[in-house]
Amino acid sequence: MTGIAILLAVVGAAFFAFAARLQHSAVGQGDGGPRIAELLRRPRWLGGLLLLVAGAGVHAVALGMAPLTVVQPVGVLAIGMTALLDGRRRALPAVALTTLGVGAFVLLAAGSATATQVAPEAELSAGLLVLGLIAVPGLLGVLSGRPHIRALSFGVAGGVAYGYVSVLMRAVSQDVQQGAFDLASAASVLGILVALLVGGWFIQHAYAGGPAHLTVACLTVIDPLVAVGIGAGLLGESARTTGWTALAQIVCAALAIGGVCVLARRETPPTRSEKLVSNGRALRIVIAAETFPPDVNGAARFAHRLSVGLAGRGHDVHVICADPEGPARTEIADGITVHRLRSRRTPFYRGFRVCLPKDVRGPVSDLLDQLDPDVVHVQAHFMIGRQVLRQAAERGIPTVATNHFMPENLFGHAHVPRWLQRAASRLAWRDLTKVYSVADAVTAPTPRAVELLHDKGFPRRAVPVSCGIDIDRYRLRERTRVDDHPTVLFVGRLDEEKRVDELLRALALVPRLRAEIVGDGSCRAEWELLAAHLGVTDRVRFRGFVDEEALLDAYANADVFCMPGVAELQSLATMEAMAAGTPVVAADAMALPHLVRPGRNGWLFQPGDVRGLADRLHGVLADPSVTARMGAASSELIARHAIGDTLDEFEGIYAGLLGLPAVARPVAELAA
Repeated sequence: MTGIAILLAVVGAAFFAFAARLQHSAVGQGDGGPRIAELLRRPRWLGGLLLLVAGAGVHAVALGMAPLTVVQPVGVLAIGMTALLDGRRRALPAVALTTLGVGAFVLLAAGSATATQVAPEAELSAGLLVLGLIAVPGLLGVLSGRPHIRALSFGVAGGVAYGYVSVLMRAVSQDVQQGAFDLASAASVLGILVALLVGGWFIQHAYAGGPAHLTVACLTVIDPLVAVGIGAGLLGESARTTGWTALAQIVCAALAIGGVCVLARRETPPTRSEKLVSNGRALRIVIAAETFPPDVNGAARFAHRLSVGLAGRGHDVHVICADPEGPARTEIADGITVHRLRSRRTPFYRGFRVCLPKDVRGPVSDLLDQLDPDVVHVQAHFMIGRQVLRQAAERGIPTVATNHFMPENLFGHAHVPRWLQRAASRLAWRDLTKVYSVADAVTAPTPRAVELLHDKGFPRRAVPVSCGIDIDRYRLRERTRVDDHPTVLFVGRLDEEKRVDELLRALALVPRLRAEIVGDGSCRAEWELLAAHLGVTDRVRFRGFVDEEALLDAYANADVFCMPGVAELQSLATMEAMAAGTPVVAADAMALPHLVRPGRNGWLFQPGDVRGLADRLHGVLADPSVTARMGAASSELIARHAIGDTLDEFEGIYAGLLGLPAVARPVAELAA
């Protein structure tokens, strides 16, 4: 019977190893610990729970067939199994030391242990002892600010609780076998449930602080030591144990505990100076974007700038986005790997494509399994973003979500009737809140964009992180225009919410002023007709989409930049114009006041006030000294939106989610 019991204990150890791997991946790592309500919605965590229950059932059968001191220590095999599943081969020497210690302990215990009846009085005494043994490491884990110390402390506390579970399970197993299940037996069952809940709480928090095999090592060493100690001291199972055998058991226990300490020391989190290296390699980051170059828009350009910037800092960056032509494919460009999913044409907007659910669900699942990223960062909540975010959360992968969306930016594309736009806006915000609620961290480009999220029902945990731009790319561009006519520039989509018609009407009121309109969209033909109607066709040039070099020249040659749009969460085009040293006249709406300081680097005007817009444009351009002063102020104000600062912010967020130490920025940098 003892041989069969040991075999069953080995099977139980395998169940525990796979359960630990699943639950650890679902919990993730971070300073705040796991949120149980969220874990209950994660299939991996629930799968691990089922394996734990199955392993406990097999273990209970084994305990009914052999002494506690024989069955319990066999679980040490789960350490090596978990380390191999985690790919932690470098930890195997410490695992071998731990396994050797507990294995020798098993051999010594099996030769000297005697099966005894578990009395209710002994159960009560053991319970009081266990409470004291849990309190010390549990308090240390709560007070410690170091993730690996928390993992070790909570793992030990969980091991103590589970050791007591083994004592109670043996008592219940004996009662069932003898047909004597009574009130005391029911109390033992209740005690098992309480101890399992307490131990489970500690174990989930241990997962949040360190690797799975460290937690398993704590369980499989502390659990049997506690169980054997109770069996020897309170149940009388050591009646045939000699002094020399007891001493040998103590030495073996010390070896096992030493192995656990080595595992804990080897898992000290790395520092930022090691380039946020996790598990011996740079972070693997997956960025999910609904739009990506060659698409021409602010969200696409930011996603590309973020991806390339992170790759330039040594990270392994993968982008999941729609293919601009249709077929799915993978390409490597600018140091990043772009996985383009199959896309379909839309009837709403020329050149804009979408992915259907069937084109996203399976490929996203395969990519996340294949890439196994350290963190996922989604840029929108539409088809690709929601699938990547949901599936990453189910796998326990830390997630960041950035919002660039306002319903008004979509209504022009989809031709939503005005009478329906208010209801559609409410539904759109509700959908965004639902999708982004599963993300571990949520950002928006400006404080106003964050405030808007909160106003629309999103919980107050979003933070502002500027999209950032490569300032030098625009600042260092030389001016090439030779004529003396003042020029106002607009860059962006030619759609309803951009209100370029107001700029054209204001242009008609400012003599000699020329306009450069860069971009394309659903309203271009209408606004070209308006320019003709206003008699300013000879002073307006609709350039459509231009390449990057032409865009840089457009910024460098403009005397003033105008952004009349009313749905800007930040406005990259305005930021780029400021980087080029250009004064700005912008609508007093949404996030634009974050960029424009009236009288310093430009002016704001009330949306719809064409005369006010014309006066502001004239005020900037009438005096060349004012134009120069405001342009210089734009260059100064945009400095805090450098892409390097944005990358620092996001790397800090990623580090926090992964339990890596925060970065102290240099004093000189903070002063700037």
